[in-house]
Amino acid sequence: MDATSPNSQRRPFSIKLWPPSENTRKMLVEKMTNNLSSPTIFTRKYRSLSKEDAAKNAEQIEDAAFTIANQHYEKEPDGDGSSAVQLYAKECSKLILEILKKIPSSADKEISISEVIPTVQETFFDISKGQRSFIEAEEAQELLKPLKEPGNSFSKICFSNRSFGMDAAHIAGPILASLKDQLKEVDLSDFVAGRVEAEALDVMNIFSEALEGSNLKFLNLSDNALGEKGVRAFGKLLQSQTNLEELVLMNDGISKEAARAISELVPSTEKLKVLHFHNNMTGDEGAVAIAEIVKRSPLLEDFRCSSTRVGSQGGSALCEALGMCSHLKKLDLRDNMFGPEAGLVLSQALSKHENLTELYLSYLNLEDEGAIAIANALKDSAPSLGVLEMAGNDITVEAAPAIASCIAAKQLLSKLSLAENELKDEGAIQIAKALQEQSHLIELDMSSNALRRAGARVLAQTVLHKDEFKLLNVNGNFISEEGVDELKEIFKKSPEMLASLEDNDPEGEDEEEESGDEGKDGEDELESKLKNLNVKQEESLDAPDSN
Repeated sequence: MDATSPNSQRRPFSIKLWPPSENTRKMLVEKMTNNLSSPTIFTRKYRSLSKEDAAKNAEQIEDAAFTIANQHYEKEPDGDGSSAVQLYAKECSKLILEILKKIPSSADKEISISEVIPTVQETFFDISKGQRSFIEAEEAQELLKPLKEPGNSFSKICFSNRSFGMDAAHIAGPILASLKDQLKEVDLSDFVAGRVEAEALDVMNIFSEALEGSNLKFLNLSDNALGEKGVRAFGKLLQSQTNLEELVLMNDGISKEAARAISELVPSTEKLKVLHFHNNMTGDEGAVAIAEIVKRSPLLEDFRCSSTRVGSQGGSALCEALGMCSHLKKLDLRDNMFGPEAGLVLSQALSKHENLTELYLSYLNLEDEGAIAIANALKDSAPSLGVLEMAGNDITVEAAPAIASCIAAKQLLSKLSLAENELKDEGAIQIAKALQEQSHLIELDMSSNALRRAGARVLAQTVLHKDEFKLLNVNGNFISEEGVDELKEIFKKSPEMLASLEDNDPEGEDEEEESGDEGKDGEDELESKLKNLNVKQEESLDAPDSN
């Protein structure tokens, strides 16, 4: 079944923290070598290794930790990788300590790394690497041979990126059936690509029957153009799951009928923490069915329903259901057609989410009414909010005071995107003022907001001396050539902090921009509004450079 993409996804404005560079990995190995061989509180307690043994063990520790963290990251490729970085560091620390504890008391005995690292590959079986291709019976027999070995401990499998036909499925089915009692995570994304519908459905039925009765925590069926027929082909597997914590159905042709089938066939969602429905053709009626699943998922922490053609009615149903999920940490509703009405319902739900850390609400047609309601709700909730995206929502300067007030209350905010709106210079100034005390800010996207020189300058001066800041995007605006030169001068010591300005239009102006003396009066008024803000920023610019 050829997977099609009903919607094009706008890529979020983000810096990826994973994977680490080769240089970073080498530096970590060197550091761990030193920790294993030099006097520390732990080597004094357990003994140290020779420099040679320490280097060998450090390389193996890093490789094992990287594999574990990379597997974690591949489950959420649209994230920034911060959780993978944390897991990478945690695993390295844990394995160093375990190595030291295993050092034999006799100097003539060597430590075996296998005693500490039983190899990640023995619990995770993955055939997704390499070229995307069909897999036939003979290759399947050889490729899946490790799964047939007696006493294997595989609990996670990934068959993604390889297309199974009927002959290969008949090989895989009995093998999976023999493992189903030990499997916890199954990734069958993109595993019937290019097959005709009838064959693809038969393959799905074989896999579904083989895995029926397994006790899975994670199930990924993305990129299979399932539709209702595909969902029902997996019916036996879905109906038998009572402990699912993560269910991923992205780019699956989930229509309203398919959404209803999912709601019907997944009877138990009490333990569900992650639910992703990205890039489908769900529509309003399908969203109502998904809302029923959400209502039955009280522990939900991460919900994604982006690019699903959901309008005001379906959006309102979803948002009302989300109000019942008090554990929500990450919410992604980007690229739908909610409108202001659904935005108002969403604001009511958000007022209940104290644990929210990431919120993606770009391209929802919220307009000022919806944006103001959401900003007002967030101001008094979600104290740990770190990421806020509200790009492409027709937000004007009218909503700027509410958004600025919300931002000022978010002391942990690290990423903010208000791109593709109509905030203009006056709105940018209010946003900049709200960001003055935000010490954790890393990224700010105010591109395509009809900004001119004054607005761009105040944003640049606001972020320049923040210790953690990495990237300002003011591309696609109406900044004069003198203004562009001024921005480059501001960032002359750290030019990488200023995104490209190739789409800036120095001659551009919005339709309502005044001209002649009236235009000059407008600029004079704007400059006067900058006065108090500029005093603080000039003091900051006079401070010793920290970049």
